[in-house]
Amino acid sequence: MIVYGRNVAFEYLKNYKKDIRKIIIQDGFNDKKLLSALENTKFDVIYKDKRYMDDLSKGVHQGIILDVMDYQYTPLNDLLKSDAQFVVILDHLEDPHNFGAIIRTSEAALVDAIIIPQDREVQVNSTVMKTSAGALAKMNICRVTNLVQTINKLKDDGFWIVGTAMDGTDYRQIDYSGKIALVVGNEGNGMSRLVRESCDFVASIPMRGEINSLNASVATGIMIYEVVRNRK
Repeated sequence: MIVYGRNVAFEYLKNYKKDIRKIIIQDGFNDKKLLSALENTKFDVIYKDKRYMDDLSKGVHQGIILDVMDYQYTPLNDLLKSDAQFVVILDHLEDPHNFGAIIRTSEAALVDAIIIPQDREVQVNSTVMKTSAGALAKMNICRVTNLVQTINKLKDDGFWIVGTAMDGTDYRQIDYSGKIALVVGNEGNGMSRLVRESCDFVASIPMRGEINSLNASVATGIMIYEVVRNRK
C-alpha cells in the first residue's frame, strides 16, 4: 500500500516501522525533523523527482511517500471479546476524506471501534490515513462481510443500535445509556433498507436553515459527541 504525507510518515516511523517496505523522498526535500528521524533507521531512502512522486501518489504527498504493508483490520470476534461500549458502523461510505475525518473524531472521543463492510465501501487507503492525521494508528477498524449479521451479533452482545436518517427522532431525545452502536449511512442514499430495519432507534439532526443535510463526517461528529455527552 502506498501512503504519503509528513504526518503519516511520522506515524509510521513512530509506531509501524516493521510495516515499512520502502521510503521515497522528493529531490530537495528539506524537512529537518523527518530527515533526522530517518537517520536513526535502517531503511534505504530513494530520491525521485517531483513528477515521479506526483504520478505515484496521485495526491498531495508533501515530498515523502512510503510503500507499506497492507492495513491490518481488527477481527470482529476480537472486538466482541473486548469490553467495547461504543462503536460506529459505516454503511457503505464512499468518500475517503469522510472516512478519515470520522476516524479522527472517533479517536478523539474514545470510540472503541469503527465497523465497515468489505464491499461497496471505501477501505483504508493513503487518503484515509492522511485525513485521519495519525488517528488511524490508534483506532480499531473492523471489516465485515455482512452488516446486518454483524448488527445482530452486536445486539446479542448487548448493544443498542442507533441509526441516522433525515426522518428520524430528534437526536437529543434518544437514550444513549448502555452499549451503543451508531450507524452512519452512505453520503447520497443513507442507510440501506435492511440495516435501517435492524436499528433499535433512528436519530435525526434538525436542520434550521435552507440546507437540508450535513456532510457525513460533520453529522457523525455531532452524533458521536451527543452519545459521549450523555454517558458522563
